[in-house]
Amino acid sequence: MKAKAGLRTKLLSPALALCVSAGAAGCATYSDKTASMREAVQAGQYEGGLGELNRFIKVKDPLELPDKWKSETALAVLERATLLHAMQRWESSAINFQAAEEQLEFLDLSSSADEIGRYVFSDSATRYRTTPTEKLSLNAINLINYLARGDLDGARIEAKRFTVMRNYMLDYDPDHAHGAFGSYLAGFVAEREGNWDSALRYYDEALQEHELPTLAEPIARISKRGSYTTERLERYGAGVAPPAPDPDAGASEEAAGEGAGEAAPPPSSAAEILVVVKTGRVPYKVPRRIPIGAAIGLAGAYITGDTKVLEYGAFKVVTFPDLEPAGNLFTSAGWSIDDVDLQLDMVSDLGVEIAREFETLKPKIIGSAITRMIVRAAAAEGARAAGNQANGAVGLISALAVEGMMVALDKPDTRSWTLLPERVYIGRAKVPPGQHEVKILVDGEGGQELRTVQVNVGEGGYVVVDVTTLR
Repeated sequence: MKAKAGLRTKLLSPALALCVSAGAAGCATYSDKTASMREAVQAGQYEGGLGELNRFIKVKDPLELPDKWKSETALAVLERATLLHAMQRWESSAINFQAAEEQLEFLDLSSSADEIGRYVFSDSATRYRTTPTEKLSLNAINLINYLARGDLDGARIEAKRFTVMRNYMLDYDPDHAHGAFGSYLAGFVAEREGNWDSALRYYDEALQEHELPTLAEPIARISKRGSYTTERLERYGAGVAPPAPDPDAGASEEAAGEGAGEAAPPPSSAAEILVVVKTGRVPYKVPRRIPIGAAIGLAGAYITGDTKVLEYGAFKVVTFPDLEPAGNLFTSAGWSIDDVDLQLDMVSDLGVEIAREFETLKPKIIGSAITRMIVRAAAAEGARAAGNQANGAVGLISALAVEGMMVALDKPDTRSWTLLPERVYIGRAKVPPGQHEVKILVDGEGGQELRTVQVNVGEGGYVVVDVTTLR
């Protein structure tokens, strides 16, 4: 008996050591590695978060780009660009966005479960692929970097990049509207440049997702100069008041205050102030485990192979990347100019869009995970059969070692744009040229935070004010 026990110990120890070492080699996922960065951002310590990202990228300066781009580097640079944007370091942010975009690839949601599985379970070995919402948001947020500096030429170029991707998305997924806040901002750029039809086309795109009362005046005004029209634009251009936004969709009660509705028509020399408020962060990916039975029910037709072989396996759970709420402190916003409350529209809820995209992928991801489990279980059964020819204990241990090692090595990819803001609000107002005080209030479960900005707008000019909380 002692001899047999010794044999089992000798066989089991290397097997367990192999499994443990395999798991330790890649145990830290992207969400694990960036946890301290997100904690700093959540606490409002943006400089601390920036330092964490620089350490991750292995550089010292926010403008320093890596010499070598590894599988997670471009995503970390994208995160850094977002944090710099929230810190209102517009030029540095734009440089990082452009550098990241050159390295990122695009994730086609219509890909087969097999192809999605190869990417999702690559253990972050491949370049990060942005989802459609992430790609459109990249160009739209970077567009703000130029508008905030008054660089209309740079904003126009970024608007073109946004348009190329959005047009692709219209062909790829015509049943859903995409990138409303990017379309709104691109329309503003076209309007400032006097491209009336382009502006109307962009505004119509934005209206496909939400009713936007802040567009009523611009559309009514430029419809007299442009020829592009749709039923939506005709309704706005005719001066018919659009439906009031749902308070639950992000418009504060102050946003419907008397200040906006009673404002007199501005003179032709009037200036304009446009505000963009971005709150919170979208859900991010973490490893999740669910029982094999529940997983089979979710995956459905995306499973390849005979699931009966899993009955003999030692591992009865499926591990896959799932979305985790970011725990946002602020979810709504309001604004005023010179203490007059004004309309603020929630133009995009990127958290909802990210979740919708992931629900499209989820059955494919879980199906791929189960298919890989079937392959592992079959390999384990082969090892068991071979070992049983010599000794029953050897067969069992061999099966556990093979299956355990393959599970440890097969880790889901939890990379995602964790600092992507969740909600995007836009407001705009015509004002007399000169000095004005802009107040922006964000609130939510975390309390309230007030930002006050002094702006000076030239005759016929504009100022874009951006507040990004990431909390």
